[in-house]
Amino acid sequence: MTRRTHLAILTLLFLLWPVYGLSAAQARVETAILAGGCFWCLEADYEKLDGVLEVVSGYTGGHLENPTYVQVSGGDSGHVESVRVRFDPAVISYAQILDFFWRHVDPTRDDGQFCDRGLQYRPVIFYQGKVQYREALASERRAAAAKPFPAPLKVELTAATRFYPAEEYHQDYYRKKPLRYKFYRYRCGRDARVEALWGEAD
Repeated sequence: MTRRTHLAILTLLFLLWPVYGLSAAQARVETAILAGGCFWCLEADYEKLDGVLEVVSGYTGGHLENPTYVQVSGGDSGHVESVRVRFDPAVISYAQILDFFWRHVDPTRDDGQFCDRGLQYRPVIFYQGKVQYREALASERRAAAAKPFPAPLKVELTAATRFYPAEEYHQDYYRKKPLRYKFYRYRCGRDARVEALWGEAD
């Protein structure tokens, strides 16, 4: 191999490295889609977890294309307020994402969550494919075995459909409007109800 050929190969590898490096990183990213009442609150909860790369508030499960907040919150679109969680499975598994979910919602209600009423706020695990479906069933069994309350679990497990990101002002709302967010969360009784059901968080 001549010196020129050797340099050409090294140059080619150098140029291709970022492309293949990016592909490898993308391959390590998985996605969970979950609904549990106000998406501001689920987004804030999940963004605190190690291994979670991104959380987007949005709408899924309905029949309208490009639904708006007004349509979803009014219950006219069939969508549910939800979050799309992108995570690194080398740091946090899908099973851990689901176990966290059960203990941050009120799984005894399927007509809304906390102070928010309506099917657009019901708790749902939107699984993607057979593997996630099996994981969702396993997480439901773990939650049923561990729950300290007698009420049955009413979290829906359903196949994911198209996820629509919510309007920009909803994204990271707890950071953009921290006082309003904290007041809403307290007034809605989310943390008090979760603690009453599951006990104090770890």
